[in-house]
Order: sequence, then structure tokens, then C-alpha cells
Amino acid sequence: MTKKEKIRYYGKDILDSKSIQIQKQCLQHGKRTVFEHSLAVALMCLTINEFLHLKLNERRLIRGALLHDYFLYDWHVKDKSHRLHGFRHPYFALENARKEYELDPVLEDMIVKHMFPLIPIPPKYKESWVLCIADKICASKETILRK
Repeated sequence: MTKKEKIRYYGKDILDSKSIQIQKQCLQHGKRTVFEHSLAVALMCLTINEFLHLKLNERRLIRGALLHDYFLYDWHVKDKSHRLHGFRHPYFALENARKEYELDPVLEDMIVKHMFPLIPIPPKYKESWVLCIADKICASKETILRK
């Protein structure tokens, strides 16, 4: 299976959800939507896992990547609830993900800790570290290449 096929296979319920439509409408970095960013992060997680021969659970990596920014609002819109977005959105994402999906402790850690070191509590699991690194790589690329 290709990486894209794995993402579709392991993330089908998330990718087909009504809530994901919000992510398709909201910009994340540059011209990339939150949805596109989450897909890129999932691909990067699989790439890091493969490159480093980590043999981590691919289903968990993909689901964590698809849900890491599941905050479901456009943070560019001026609103008091969007203040300190960088610090707060992992908790909003976790809350939203818990409402719709079964999460284990590793997935919860992945979602909440993906903003390390901005959120000063380091990731607890290898999967969380991979997601954290993948997110930084993708966000940096999207920000630098924003035009």
C-alpha cells in the first residue's frame, strides 16, 4: 500500500466526517488549509517512521496526525476565543476528537503535545515525538513557501 492509500485506509472515518469539512474551509499556514496541513503531517509521519526504521503503529500515526489540529474553527478570524491559539488549540483539538472518536493515551498525548516546546510538557511516546517533528517540518515548509 502507498502512504496515501494507508492514510485513506486508516483514516477513512475521519476523512469522511462532517467535521472535517470545517478544516477544508480554514487556512492554516500560507495558502494551505488545516485539512491539507493535516494530510501533509500524516504523510510526513509515515516518512519519518520509515526513514528511521521506527516500526511505529502506522494507524496511530495517521489518526494522530489527522486529529492533531482538530480545533474546528478559523483561527484567523478575530474572536476572543481564538486568543493564544498556539497554546490552546491542542486542548480544543483533543476535546473535539474525544467527542467523535475512541482515543487511547498515546493518541491523546500526540494531540496535546504536538506543540512542544511552545507547550512546555514534552511528548511521552515515540509517536508523539514523530508527530511533533512532522508538524514542525510541515508548518515551516508551508510558512516559508506561503506564496
